[in-house]
Amino acid sequence: MRYQETLYPEWGQNFQQGQTLFEAATDHQQLVIFENPRFGRVMALDGVIQTTEADEFVYHEMMVHVPMNTHPDPRNVLIIGGGDGGILREVLKHPSVESVTQVEIDRAVVDMCIEYFPKHSDGAFNDPRLDLVIDDGARFIASNQAQFDVIITDSTDPIGPGEVLFESDFYQGCARALTDIGILITQNGVPFMQGDEVTNTYRRWQSSFQTRTFYLTPVPTYAGGAMAMGFASKSTLTIPSVLDLTERSRVLPRLRYYTPEIHHGAFGLPQYVQDLMVD
Repeated sequence: MRYQETLYPEWGQNFQQGQTLFEAATDHQQLVIFENPRFGRVMALDGVIQTTEADEFVYHEMMVHVPMNTHPDPRNVLIIGGGDGGILREVLKHPSVESVTQVEIDRAVVDMCIEYFPKHSDGAFNDPRLDLVIDDGARFIASNQAQFDVIITDSTDPIGPGEVLFESDFYQGCARALTDIGILITQNGVPFMQGDEVTNTYRRWQSSFQTRTFYLTPVPTYAGGAMAMGFASKSTLTIPSVLDLTERSRVLPRLRYYTPEIHHGAFGLPQYVQDLMVD
């Protein structure tokens, strides 16, 4: 039996689908979790692969440690989405963190991932620094009064419940919620296949952020090439040197993908991606 991903109508990938561990329509989306001999357990939402046991560390480490090691003292962190717990797990590895607010629209995703992907969160949902809020991320941002050093938007693609997390109002709300030197990180798809996500986000950031750029990370199960992660701040930020990043990384346990050299090099964008960054 094969599981066919439906993200691109003209091209895609499929997985050998072993045992189906869970399949149901939640309040917001169609969720399926199945076994694959190479990637272990695989989760898909509405026909799109979201995470696997084998390669989740690449995505989660790069979404988290790039902003956390760029910010000089990240204490208060907001996660939008990220119901599998991988982003939260990595954020909590930083000893400077005092509080994490996580806003996830679908409680079923959290519950199913704790049960079927326990290593993703690795107990992080029990950390006393966490305030888990089950709500729509855009609605939360619109009414939020708190300030955060880092905001990480670990969303699905801009279809279905994730669409509002790519709109100008949401980005403006994130800017209001950031401290002056705070950093926003977003998931912006695979630019070779989803270039409009990079262009639209870059344009929508113009009125709110001084720093607007992207960095790339190759995640094996996100088909179509390297994934773009958006990086924005109300201040003008520069990438720390490899030497500085090495020093900041000393407080972290040994990671599987992220290194100071990878951090620095990920901001070197190929020309076709630079060409997408137009106002």
